[in-house]
Amino acid sequence: MIGPEVQSMDMNVRLLRRDFASWMHVGAMQTLCYHRRVLDSPLFYAVAIPAVILLGLAKGGFAGVGAIAMPLLALVISPVQAAAIVLPVLIVQDVVGVSAFRRNLDRDVLKLMIPWAAVGIVAGYLLAAKVSATVVLGVLGAISILFAAYRLWISRGGRVPTPTNAPTALGAVLGVAAGFTSQVAHAGQPPFQMWVLPRRLSPEVVAGTTAVFFGVINLLKVPAYLALGQFTRQNLMTSAALTPLAIVSTLAGVWLVRRVNAERFYTLIYILMILVGIELLFKALPG
Repeated sequence: MIGPEVQSMDMNVRLLRRDFASWMHVGAMQTLCYHRRVLDSPLFYAVAIPAVILLGLAKGGFAGVGAIAMPLLALVISPVQAAAIVLPVLIVQDVVGVSAFRRNLDRDVLKLMIPWAAVGIVAGYLLAAKVSATVVLGVLGAISILFAAYRLWISRGGRVPTPTNAPTALGAVLGVAAGFTSQVAHAGQPPFQMWVLPRRLSPEVVAGTTAVFFGVINLLKVPAYLALGQFTRQNLMTSAALTPLAIVSTLAGVWLVRRVNAERFYTLIYILMILVGIELLFKALPG
């Protein structure tokens, strides 16, 4: 026979479990409602529309400026949610890029870097899954500052220090770095370029290899964001609403890149990216 004390304890445990489950359900619903309110707010679209336009311009010829999209969105929503919203837009753009350049490839680069980039994607997923959104925000801020500083350095005559005969181990390390920074911030170009540019490939082969590399790793990121629970109906609807703007912006970039002074535009965007990265770092500081 079970004594009354044991029965009372068992009842208390059941009540605690019920209360905890109810609390978790309410917390999840409150979080979901909060994200829905943010995605429906004018502030979100005031940031998202310029961010997606810059993504499109990047695909249209203003290479690199699209990297600011993620840090801009992270000012108003969580960085993981921002990356999940941007990813379908990037995949649609990749279809266009890959179809245009798929015959101009360096297969040795792809065979080396794609498997190691997958390792970096897993590392980026584990970061988002195991630590708080605040830590991810800080990492995104740091990547944004480093990316923009790198691009400004390159634009002022800096050179990638990787020798043409660098060991394949360095290519593997840069592949991991490209996958990690792409998973966290959709900003995997600097590590990729550090391996590819010193190889002195033709512009067509660089464009094709870049398009296929990032097309593949963007697809590899899909399971990670599924596992993080970020492909919600609301997020996907937001991606779908922004995708036509990205396509129009890509076409506009193709037209504009031949008609405007791109140097000042690049400088402005990268300085802004550094400022946004600093703001994200401050937001990530405790207290």
